[in-house]
Formats: sequence, structure tokens, C-alpha cells
Amino acid sequence: MNQLTNKLLAYPLTGPGIQPSDTNVGSAPQIENIISAIIGIMTIIGVIYFTIQIILAGFTMIASQGDPKELESAKKRLTTNVMGLAIIILAYGLGALIANLLGMSSVFNLQTFFSKTIAQ
Repeated sequence: MNQLTNKLLAYPLTGPGIQPSDTNVGSAPQIENIISAIIGIMTIIGVIYFTIQIILAGFTMIASQGDPKELESAKKRLTTNVMGLAIIILAYGLGALIANLLGMSSVFNLQTFFSKTIAQ
């Protein structure tokens, strides 16, 4: 039974998904890089989105020409977008703090992910 178990455990598993590149290094650093890249890209997209929405809300305030309904709508939109941007920034900072406390090295470092992707 021991020999059968050893043969089964020694059989290399291949297929779709993340494959360890070295037998000494597990797939945890690869997963960490992928997750950090996804979080980093989503953060960048969110910041760009809310920045554009803040600018558009400002233009709406200017274009309202004193109309109370449009001005109030633009103020609500501006407030909502500023709060969204603040939430993204706070979440990013809190995530970085927690990652540093847990000892993760490159949580939001997109450069490591893209340099590996381009090199392949």
C-alpha cells in the first residue's frame, strides 16, 4: 500500500491553471502576483472612472445655469463620486497595510506581474 501511495503522490499533475515553475517554490507566489495584479488593475480602473465622473458632475453643475433641480442632482452626483473615490483610496491603503502586516511582499506591485507576462 505504501508503494502505491508513493507512486500516486509522485505522479506529476498537469492541466489548466497555475503550474509551479520550480519544485522548491510553490504556487503561492504566483497566486499572490495574480491577485495583486487584479486588485491593482481594478483600483486603477475605479480611480479613473470616479475621476471622470467627478469632472462630468462639475460640468453638469456649470451647465445647470442656476436651475435648482439640475444643480441639486449635480451636487448629489458629485458627493457620491467623491465618496466612491475616497472609499477606493482608503481600501487600497488598508489592503496595503494589512498585506505588510501579514508579510506579503508585492501585493499591489503591477510591475512584477507585467514584467513576467511580457518576458513570456
